Amino acid sequence: MSEDNHLSDFDAEDQNIVENKALSFVEALIPVILLMSLLAYNIFFIEGQEWFGAYTNQIILLIGGAVAAIVGIYNKVPFKVMITEVWENLRSVFVPIIILLLVGALAGTWLISGVIPAMVYYGLQVLSPEIFLPASVIIAAVISIATGSSWTTSATVGIALVGIGTALGINPGMIAGAVISGAYFGDKMSPLSDTTNLAPAMAGTDLFTHIKYMAFTTVPTIIVTLVVFGIISASIETTGNADISDFLATIEQTFYISPWLFIVPAAVIILILFKTKPLIALGSGVLLACVFAVVFQADILQTLSNSKPLAIINSILTDTAIVTDNENLNDLFTAGGMNGMLWTIYLIICAMVFGGIMDGIGALSKITKALLSVATTMFGLFASTVASCLGLNIIASDQYLAIVIPGKMFKQAYEDRGLAPENLSRTLEDSGTVTSVLIPWNTCGAYQSGVLGVGVGEYFFYAIFNWLSPFTTLLFAAFRIKIKELQKR
Repeated sequence: MSEDNHLSDFDAEDQNIVENKALSFVEALIPVILLMSLLAYNIFFIEGQEWFGAYTNQIILLIGGAVAAIVGIYNKVPFKVMITEVWENLRSVFVPIIILLLVGALAGTWLISGVIPAMVYYGLQVLSPEIFLPASVIIAAVISIATGSSWTTSATVGIALVGIGTALGINPGMIAGAVISGAYFGDKMSPLSDTTNLAPAMAGTDLFTHIKYMAFTTVPTIIVTLVVFGIISASIETTGNADISDFLATIEQTFYISPWLFIVPAAVIILILFKTKPLIALGSGVLLACVFAVVFQADILQTLSNSKPLAIINSILTDTAIVTDNENLNDLFTAGGMNGMLWTIYLIICAMVFGGIMDGIGALSKITKALLSVATTMFGLFASTVASCLGLNIIASDQYLAIVIPGKMFKQAYEDRGLAPENLSRTLEDSGTVTSVLIPWNTCGAYQSGVLGVGVGEYFFYAIFNWLSPFTTLLFAAFRIKIKELQKR
């Protein structure tokens, strides 16, 4: 999962899918059509920032939620029911919001402690432009398999890889796409991931059967992803080796650089590998970075403030910028602290309000059932599952719901067609888990964009693994490749 098996109190078994027989399919679509129309108008005609200012997407989501509430009231849905569902949604993202704040603090403290500059410094010498993108996919995949969390992967090595690649002159969208592709491959295949546990629980199969069966579609997809990134890496133009020496010299002049600084990220990863709660692991990373800042970067703290404690507090809470002689590094060595995460947090909250009201009025159930009703063939069943997962990632803005609701709705249909439950669990992951990061207002898209500092629109095309996965699962269904039938008793 994009968060991690500890990041949410979401309980799939307690998840209530509200049904409303009085609500028509057309009425259920009204808020969705309005939402998509306003978002499209904003993207293509207003360019995102002039209509309602910096918080345009957030306001559009709230408008969509208000319209959904009006539809619900028209259909005599008690306002209390809608509020209850909104509260459940908000409660489910409380811990991820705290994680986001900690990630902001982590970025600021890792900057002033020299951790991020050290990652860039050594990374520039090891990761050449010719192998950078496929290497980023592999590094992110390994960390994500080990931790079970694409969120943790992005907050640690992801930030470093974006920094290194940017210094090499590689398009940040390409780097973010490579990191996300690798992170979500590892997330899907890791038994530590919560969505990897959630999908088989919803479908009615066991964890390791699910992982084994999922490998049939996931491994070919990641191989294609690596090949494409290999071709891109071999063809892109970068700043070249001549400029790297200038980068290295500037970093050495500005920061104290030592391998000892890697103790900080190593400690965070070790804590997570030992299944320490991410709140504790990331919080420890912040505190340890503060200590390292005092020990190793006293001169940096002095340039930021006359008071070292104040400089550290500012790096945790607000914007921090370390000025060097190189303009590219100036852009790289900035961090927004917790304040930099507020836009993302507001987006998540507004998305949860919209998704909660849509669930409360019974619209999510109505739309999913409509998709199920048109699944008259085996391929149609798989296609309807994929469409349902994609739709819920867009409408409900939460990948948990994109797995739980289709999982509950389609489980009996797969059984009736004589299909083993691992067909459903694999399809839920291939279309629900990985596509969440491609939706700007989804919790996952908002998180990855906020942490990596790259907009969803910038990395969408390069998140190859993520958008290719649903096509792979549909290809397997169309040609009946590895479609397991129920064992007759």
